[in-house]
Amino acid sequence: MKAIIIGGGIGGLCTAIALKRIGIDAEVFEAVKQIKPVGAAISIWPNGVKCLNYLGMKEPLRQLGGPMQYMAYQEYLHGQTLTRFSLDPLVASVGERPYPVARAELQAMLLATYGDHRVQFGKRVSGVEETPDGVSAWFEDGSQAQGDFLIAADGTHSVIRPYVLGHQVERRYAGYVNWNGLVTIDETIAPANQWTTFVGEGKRVSLMPVSGNRFYFFFDVPLPIGLPEDRTTARADLQRYFSGWAEPVQKLIAAIDPTATNRIEIHDIEPFERLVRGRVALLGDAGHSTTPDIGQGGCAAMEDAVVLAIALQTNSLGVEDALLRYQEKRSYRVRDLVLKARKRCDVTHGKEMAVTHDWYEELKTETGDRILSGMKETILGGPLA
Repeated sequence: MKAIIIGGGIGGLCTAIALKRIGIDAEVFEAVKQIKPVGAAISIWPNGVKCLNYLGMKEPLRQLGGPMQYMAYQEYLHGQTLTRFSLDPLVASVGERPYPVARAELQAMLLATYGDHRVQFGKRVSGVEETPDGVSAWFEDGSQAQGDFLIAADGTHSVIRPYVLGHQVERRYAGYVNWNGLVTIDETIAPANQWTTFVGEGKRVSLMPVSGNRFYFFFDVPLPIGLPEDRTTARADLQRYFSGWAEPVQKLIAAIDPTATNRIEIHDIEPFERLVRGRVALLGDAGHSTTPDIGQGGCAAMEDAVVLAIALQTNSLGVEDALLRYQEKRSYRVRDLVLKARKRCDVTHGKEMAVTHDWYEELKTETGDRILSGMKETILGGPLA
């Protein structure tokens, strides 16, 4: 049996690795000539970590992950701690640690595990067609590939999604802009073993430790879409948006490298139930594009890959049947993640400022129990709980 995988990002490579482990050959086609991961880093929560463990990357992942042992929220004007608590109770209850990792290093680990020589770059898909016993993909360079089934892991701008759904879908602007990057750890800004978030005015500034003595940082600001801002204006933009914020925030802005700082207008897509048409299945952002507000976008793609492989391995009624079983197991789960992230996004970013201010007040009495309970529920909804 042979699979065609469109997309060489997190979802596509996890799928290729998962299929390889159950004896299914896969060809991976990536549109760009060289992958440059979108975003500087990613938080891999225990449900995603368990998927990577299952796929044989337990030890390499631990080399990349930062020592995130605590979580804290800080008041924006003076940097006073609103709440701080250990993540150990979460780890004990779900059976694994979270690992923030640099995206480029995660991508390199996945390529090394699968074999980067096995990925064909510069292959932008232009169309797909099914036959009674297979599927063909055509590429813009005039070449084509044939397989028994096709996995569309071609991201939020998926070319194949309209074929599966029968119509186009529009991305929805979530209402805020995210700047992110990597910076050397400075404990006068935040502790090296803590996920630290400064909150106020519907904005946030967050730092997570990754390997190599670095913080992954991000700034969120509710803004209109399409402003003429880019890396050339990043420091001045951030100084303006965070004027008057606490000294650690000002030090972080001074420390960033604007030329390596990403600016992303955050979108999601309204959830849809259909992930499969015949021998073609959507996976990752192609099937459930979400905001990053609960850190589950990449983890959901990892889950998809594992569930897909298990469906193909454990069912014997044919490829189309197995893909429908994958859809059945994933549709509700990914819808839930997209809507949870959207709800969290609205609270965090001041869609209704009265609600956001209530959240700030709640943080002052937060012991960690409520936050960790929500995380636990999300994590244990994964396939390897």
